[in-house]
Amino acid sequence: MHIVTANGAAIPALGFGTFRMSGPEVLRMVPEILRLGYRHIDTAQIYGNEAEVGEGIAASGVPRADIFLTTKVWVENYRHASFLRSVDESLRKLRTDYVDLLLLHWPNDSVPLAEQVAGLNAVRAAGKVRNIGVSNFSTALMAEAVRLSDAPIATNQIEYHPYLDQTAVLEAARRAGVSVTAYYAMADGKVFADPVLTEIARRHGRSVAQVVLRWIVQQDGLIALSKTVGTARAAENAAIFDFTLPAGDMAAIHALARPDGRIVNPAGLAPAWD
Repeated sequence: MHIVTANGAAIPALGFGTFRMSGPEVLRMVPEILRLGYRHIDTAQIYGNEAEVGEGIAASGVPRADIFLTTKVWVENYRHASFLRSVDESLRKLRTDYVDLLLLHWPNDSVPLAEQVAGLNAVRAAGKVRNIGVSNFSTALMAEAVRLSDAPIATNQIEYHPYLDQTAVLEAARRAGVSVTAYYAMADGKVFADPVLTEIARRHGRSVAQVVLRWIVQQDGLIALSKTVGTARAAENAAIFDFTLPAGDMAAIHALARPDGRIVNPAGLAPAWD
């Protein structure tokens, strides 16, 4: 599988996301996607399924060292003592003594960013985390996290799909050597009825999902998260590294971006977006 390198991290370019997946779905799908060749799994404390991710990995028979495992600290755990306790709890649920990547899940200005970043650095120094990063950070917050951190910031995980122009964040991340991990790639299902994407998929003999995922991973320094509860769809989503979208198709997909394209914008969590 294609690997994205960023500030010392080597991250598989296609990950399996578990947002809004039930425990039984995770238990069923994690061994399946590992059998299909996925080696990057993304979860979070707030998803409530870390234990099932850990159980699924253990049941798969795939060595832990072969899997890139990401989780995220929830905003209520950003105070230093809570941060450390929450990471230990995540590791217990995940049945592992380390995660490959730990992220701050959303900005939280009620706790100084310096304290949040110090938590990331502390668990990394303790060997509980291999790489650290952020999620849903604006360019200003990302730059501040980079400045505050002793260890390099490996990624900023953000909403990214054909209807949302994230050029500012992508360019700022590249300048800092930070990768970008894209979630909500299918725009909550909106991509599947899009005539531009449908036509591109038809010409390439691919599905719309494959075209969108390929559009993401074909961009420099980008990682795509895919999510499905079906084995056939998971296999289809993984088959994106044996074709290339020409420049015209890439541009046509970029051109779908619109001012109201953002979907994920929770009050009380979302920063001032770029």
